[in-house]
Amino acid sequence: MNTLLNEITAILERSGIAEATSEAARIVQAAQASSSPDYSDVAYSMAERRASGVPLAYVTGREVFMGIELIAAEGVLFPRKETELLGKVALDELASRKTAETRIIDMCCGSGNLACAIAHYLPDARVWASDLTDNCIALTHRNIEHVGVSDRVVVAQGDLFAGLSGMGLEGTIDSVVCGPPFISQTKLAAERAELLKYEPREAFDGGPYGISIQQRVVKEALPFLRPGGMLHFEIGVGQERQVKMLFDRTKAYESTLSVVNAEGEVLVVSGRKRTE
Repeated sequence: MNTLLNEITAILERSGIAEATSEAARIVQAAQASSSPDYSDVAYSMAERRASGVPLAYVTGREVFMGIELIAAEGVLFPRKETELLGKVALDELASRKTAETRIIDMCCGSGNLACAIAHYLPDARVWASDLTDNCIALTHRNIEHVGVSDRVVVAQGDLFAGLSGMGLEGTIDSVVCGPPFISQTKLAAERAELLKYEPREAFDGGPYGISIQQRVVKEALPFLRPGGMLHFEIGVGQERQVKMLFDRTKAYESTLSVVNAEGEVLVVSGRKRTE
């Protein structure tokens, strides 16, 4: 076992992977969990894929988000550590409510990571997870089953809120969380082009200025939010002012808040639907 771990670590180190030791441990663990009778062969194969540049989550088929193990699959953005801030902001705000049942929409749900985490940590919550692509919808279904929250998470497919029409949700939602694509097309064609080597463009492409989805969501969320309901966005570094302006222009939100990470970067912006 130690010999295998050391050899996998060496493979990753030769390819320049900074966290070679911890990644090797995850690869060996995933290989042991496979159905192969010779898990060492599986581990070596995984290590070679990782050494070639394939993201670790795709290599192992798993990613941990907010302390929960999720299934990861190529064709869907794997959950990022930085997105946990959005989840924490939403959980903290929802936990402060005194309602018997909190109702949440996870818009642009991707792998369903936020929907799963919120439903896991808030046992009385009901969540509607929505995305556009078949891959995202299929993986979200797998993850809510994997986490054990399929009784409280509904998965819908459509262009933003279109997939939720006809469900009677209008005016009842306490919180909308949205981790939209927020990288500008110019950056995707230049310094961020490496993201598209293994992950889908639609997970990153935020239009000419990186805020195309946010422009729509701030308006389209309003019919679903109850008075006092919250809309929480994950944003890119430097987008705080632009996103706050989107909230302000609707004149339908108040108490716009910015939340920083440990490095002091604003990564979440929230707005509360006016009560009057």
